[in-house]
This record gives sequence, structure tokens and C-alpha cells, in this order.
Amino acid sequence: MEGTITKSDIIKPENLVYKKTDLMTDKVLSYCPGCGHGTAHRIIMEVIEEMGLAETTIGVAPVGCSVLAYEFMNIDMQQAAHGRAPALATAIKRLMPEKTVFTYQGDGDLAAIGTAETIHAANRGENFTIFFINNGIYGMTGGQMAPTTLPGMKSSTSPFGRDLEMMGHPLKITELLAQLPGTHFVTRQAVHTPANVRKTKKAVKKAIELQHEKKGLTFIEIVSNCNSGWKMAPVQANQWMVDNMFPYYPLGDIKVDGKLVEK
Repeated sequence: MEGTITKSDIIKPENLVYKKTDLMTDKVLSYCPGCGHGTAHRIIMEVIEEMGLAETTIGVAPVGCSVLAYEFMNIDMQQAAHGRAPALATAIKRLMPEKTVFTYQGDGDLAAIGTAETIHAANRGENFTIFFINNGIYGMTGGQMAPTTLPGMKSSTSPFGRDLEMMGHPLKITELLAQLPGTHFVTRQAVHTPANVRKTKKAVKKAIELQHEKKGLTFIEIVSNCNSGWKMAPVQANQWMVDNMFPYYPLGDIKVDGKLVEK
């Protein structure tokens, strides 16, 4: 009928508000509902696509929830042993320096099993990017206490809460890495709100750009939730994150252009 607006009239490039990046596969995300991993995946892949780097990027995902990244990121991916992603990324980048290389790691992987690989890659100033998802717990393997678990925070291996006298203090691995001369850009962001997504995406683009400028290691921590491991509904988990994780792991740039940011 004349004057009737059809679906094809609406779905035109000039009317398109959002389109899923082609660098995310069509496989349905298998993360728990409310988990921040899916949003982090999308941000990284959007930046890679927008920068025209799809054919020259290699991602490295180790063990844990992060290992699922290769099912959803439609780029070349390598799987590393638990904690060893920085070592594998070092080899890839040194053998093929023209490639854009990143690791995608959780806190149990990066800050516990892989502490040595992380610290030494950062200290050497290896020229790749690390994306670090910090949810303060071992998410995939049963909700055990991680190095990033907060004081008093309950987990399957600290059912009465983390006891600092017995279990030690949470490890602020991002601040630690910022002290090393080999790191050039170190920041902590989040993805639980649209505003935080925009800030994180800006940081991702900056990190990749600095990698191309051969500035050394760039590091982005993304504080996220683990509503399954925390035994909370997604909305409740996000609020708990804001109230408890952010005070201990404050958001913002920690090191920019090779210099620590004064607070």
C-alpha cells in the first residue's frame, strides 16, 4: 500500500543505531547471565574492527572463563596453559612484531598461577596488550578464593570470609605492574554501565595504538562481577561490585605515557 513503511525501509545504514561487530561470532554466549565477559569481548572486538586490524590480530586466552573467548572472538586465537598467556604472547610478538597481540586473562590466572609470567613480561616491556578481568574470585572452577578476593569476602575456600592474618592481603596486581619501567599505559576500568563501557572502549583503543607505537606493555584491568560465584542476582552483584570492589580497586588511569598518575 502506498505510503506504508516496510521493514526494509527502516533497516537502512542511515537508520542503523547499533550493529553487532563481525568480529564476534554468532555463537550464543555461554557466560552466566549478567557476567561482564561478553561486554568486554564486544568492546575489544569493536576496536579491532574499527581500527581495521582483524586480519593482523592474534589473541591469547588461557584457562578459566577466559578460555571461552576463542569461541566468540572471530579472529586468530591461541590457547595458553593456565597463567602462561604472557609467555605465549611474548613469543608471538617477538616472532611476528607486525601483529597486534593481546592476552585476555582472569584474576586467578593472571595474578596467581601466572604471576611470574605477568610480572616479567611487564618488566621486560614486551610490546603487547593485556586485558585483565578482575572479579575477585575463581569463576569457572568452583568459586575459590583468588589473590584479588577482598578482606572478609566469602568464597568456597574462605566460607567465613578472607582472613588477612591467615590468607594474606588481596593483591593489587595492577598497581604493582604500574611501578615497573616496562609498562607504558596502565588503567583500571569497568563495563557495568554505558558510561563505563565508553571509557573502557576508549582505553582499549589507546592501548592498541600505543602497541603500534612500540611503547611497551599496555595493561587494562576491567573490574567485573561474578554473580554465580558471589551467589547473587546480576543487578545485586553489580551493586555489590560498586560498593565493595571499587573502593578497593578504584577506577581510573594509573600510569599514562610511562608516568604514574598522581592521585
